[in-house]
Amino acid sequence: MKYVCFMGKMALTAAVVLTLLPAAGMYGQSGLFQSQQPKGPWSNKSLSPDQRADLVIAQMTLDEKIQLLHGMGWQTIMAQPESGPATRAITTLGFIPGVPRLGIPDLQMSDCVEGISGAGTKGRYTTALPSAEAMAAAWDPVLSYEIGTMIGHEMRSLGFNMSLGSGINMIREPRNGRTFEYKGEDPLLAGTLAGQELKAEKALHLITDVKHFVANDQDVGRTTVNSVISKRALRESDLLAFQIALRESGAGAVMCSYNRINGTYACENPYTLTDVLKKDLGFKGFVISDWGATQSTVKAAMAGLDVEMPGNDSFGDPLKKAVESGDVPMERLNEMVHRILRTEIDSGIVDDPPQPESPDVMRGFEMAQKIEERGAVLLKNEHGQLPLHAAAIKSIAVIGGHADVGVMSGGGSSQVSPAGGNPVPPPPELLMNPLAAIWLTEVYQRSVPLKGIEDKARGAQVKFDPGTDPAAAAALARSSQVAIVFAVQHESEGIDLKNLSLPGNQDALIEAVAAANPHTIVVLETGGAVLMPWIDKVSAVVEAWYPGIRGSEAIANILFGDVNPSGKLALTFPKSEADIPHPVHNDPPKPDATHPMPKLPGFPGFVAMLMVNGPFFDAVYDEGLKVGYKWYDAENKTPLFPFGYGLSYTTYAYSGLQVQSGKGLEVSFKVRNTGKRAGEEIAQVYLTLPAAAQEPPKRLVGWSKVVLAAGEEKNVTVKVEPLFLSIYNEDKSAWEVVPGEYTVWAGGSSRDLPLSAPVKLEGK
Repeated sequence: MKYVCFMGKMALTAAVVLTLLPAAGMYGQSGLFQSQQPKGPWSNKSLSPDQRADLVIAQMTLDEKIQLLHGMGWQTIMAQPESGPATRAITTLGFIPGVPRLGIPDLQMSDCVEGISGAGTKGRYTTALPSAEAMAAAWDPVLSYEIGTMIGHEMRSLGFNMSLGSGINMIREPRNGRTFEYKGEDPLLAGTLAGQELKAEKALHLITDVKHFVANDQDVGRTTVNSVISKRALRESDLLAFQIALRESGAGAVMCSYNRINGTYACENPYTLTDVLKKDLGFKGFVISDWGATQSTVKAAMAGLDVEMPGNDSFGDPLKKAVESGDVPMERLNEMVHRILRTEIDSGIVDDPPQPESPDVMRGFEMAQKIEERGAVLLKNEHGQLPLHAAAIKSIAVIGGHADVGVMSGGGSSQVSPAGGNPVPPPPELLMNPLAAIWLTEVYQRSVPLKGIEDKARGAQVKFDPGTDPAAAAALARSSQVAIVFAVQHESEGIDLKNLSLPGNQDALIEAVAAANPHTIVVLETGGAVLMPWIDKVSAVVEAWYPGIRGSEAIANILFGDVNPSGKLALTFPKSEADIPHPVHNDPPKPDATHPMPKLPGFPGFVAMLMVNGPFFDAVYDEGLKVGYKWYDAENKTPLFPFGYGLSYTTYAYSGLQVQSGKGLEVSFKVRNTGKRAGEEIAQVYLTLPAAAQEPPKRLVGWSKVVLAAGEEKNVTVKVEPLFLSIYNEDKSAWEVVPGEYTVWAGGSSRDLPLSAPVKLEGK
C-alpha cells in the first residue's frame, strides 16, 4: 500500500485518500484555471476592496452567501462527485466553490508550511523545503520573503489561490508533534519571519493565512484540551506573534484552532476572535476554522468565526436556518461574506487568478538548499573538527539515519510527497493498522547524505552502516578516520513525542561509535529539541532539522566547509526533561465514568477516531510569560544549548554599545570578525525591564544579520519599537511602558551577551 500524506489537515493512507479526491482531472474539463472575471459594477478596480465587496453582496442570494462560508461537506468529499462544483476542486478537502455568475472565484487551498502538500494527491511535483524550524534558525527576514516568493509561484502554477500557512504557535510544549511546523519560541522572531513569508505570497496575489489561533501548543488531545492561560501571558507571547505577523503581512485569513482557551473553544471564542483579533488588532480578513474545529452554529458565528472547513454541518443549512430565524442577524451574515469578498479582491485572486504552468523545479532546489545552509546550526565543534578537509581524509564511516537513501521529513498535513515515492517503506506491521500508519509512517525525501559526502571526499573510502547493530557500526568507525552518525527523530501532526530522547537505540549507537572513534560527528535530523547524553563524547554536532529536497548537498557543504554555518537556535535545547516547564507530558485522561469520551461535531466516524483521542482535560500553562529561554532565565536553569545559540567556522567580537531613547530605542554597537574566514553573525539585542514590570529576566527586542569578511568590523544599529518595550496591562486592557531603569544587552545568543547598558524610560 503506497503511503500518501495530504488530507487537507490530516495525513491518510492511499486507501483512504483515494475516496476523497474529485474524479475530474486537474487540468481537464474541470475548469480549474478558467478565468472568472468580475461581472458588474464591482469590476471597477478604482473602487476600494470594501466598496467592491458591498456591490457584490447587494446582488447575492441567501444561498450564494451561505455557499461561501463552508467547505463541500464530508458527504461530498467522500462521494467522488462526477458533476457539480466539486469537479473543479484540486482537492475537495480544501475547496469552496465561488459564484461564477458574479465572477467570484473558487477558493483552492493547500497547506504550505514546508512546501505545498496539497498537490501530492494529484501526482504533481512541489518542492519539499526544510522544516519551519530550519527557516526560523536562519533568523533572516529577507530569506523568509524569498521563501514566500518561491512558495507563491508554485502555488499559482498548480492552481491554488489560498495558502494555509504560516504556523507560529509558541513552543510551550517541546514534545509537540508539530514543533517542526512552527518558528520557534519567541513571538518577535516567529511573527517577523512569518510576516515576511506571507507578505511575499500576498504580493503574488494569493490569500494568505496564519495559524493556529491560538495556544494550540500540543497535538495529543488537541480537540479536547483546554488551554488555561492568563490574558497577559497570551497577549505577550502567543497572541503577540500573530499581532506581529498580521501587521507585517496583511494576511487575509486566520485559522482558529481545535483547543479550548480558558474554557471556550478557539473557533467560538469571542475574546480571541472578536475582542483581540478583529477589534484590537483591526484584522479585516476572515477567520477560517481548522479542519473539523467548528463546534456550533450560532455561538461560533456570533463569536467571530467566518468560514467552516471542510464540512458544512454548522455553517451550511443550520446557518441558513439561524439567519432566517434571526438567531444570526443578517448584518452578521453580510459581515462574514464581506470579509471573504474584500479579502479575495484585496489579495488579487479576483482580478489576477492563477494560470497553469510547470513549477520551476530548479528554483525550488536552489531555495531548499539555501534554507538548509542558512538554517542548519553548528552546536559543537571541539578542536576544530569541522570543517572536514577532503584532501587529508582517507576513510569515512557514514552511519545510521537512512543516510544511504534520503533525509527525514515531518508528517501530517504539511507532508510534501517525496519525488519518486518514499524510499523507506513503513514496516508491514504498521500498515496492518491504517489509523496508526496515518501518523506514524516516517517519510524521507530522496536527497542522499551518503552521496553528498562521497562527492566531497572523492579521494577517501566512504562506507555506510545502517546503525542497527551498535557493535558493527563501532567496528566500522574504529577502522575509519572520521565517523559521521546521522540521527533522526520523527515528528508528525496528530502525535506528540513520548520524550525528547532520540528514539530507538540511537543514543547507544552514538555512544558506541564515539567510544570507537574520537573523531565522531553527529548530524541531527529532528523536528525540535533533543536530549544528548553523549554530548561530551563526540567531537562535533550539527542540527540539520528536516533538511528538504537538497538536504544532502547542503549538509555536505557545511561538513566540508564550502558553507560557513550561521544558523542559530530559535528554541532552547534542555539538558533534561526535568528542566522544562512541564516535565511530564499532559496526556488526556483515560476514559471512565467521570471522563467519558466526547462526541465532537464536525467529523465523520473514521476521522473522529483520529481526532478525538481522549476525554476533555486541562493544560495549565502556569509558566505564563516564561516561554522558552525566559523560563530558563527566570528559574536559573542552564540549558544544553540556549535560544539564539550557534557556532561558526569563524569568531566574532562585540564592542561600543550605545543606546538612545526616544520613540522606542536605537541600539548601536560594533561587531568584528576575529577569525580567518568570512561569515555571517546574527547579532541579538535583549532587554531587561524594571522589577515593577514583573517580567522574566530578559526578552528579545531585535537582531541584525551581519555579513563580515575576515577581520572586518561593522557598525550595527537595531531599532526597538515601543511595543517591544511594553507589557500588557490586563486591568486597563492596554499596552504600557513601565517607568524605570531598563538594561539593554547585545551579543551572540540569549546567554552570550558581553555588552550591556542602562537606559531610563518614562511610563507611557
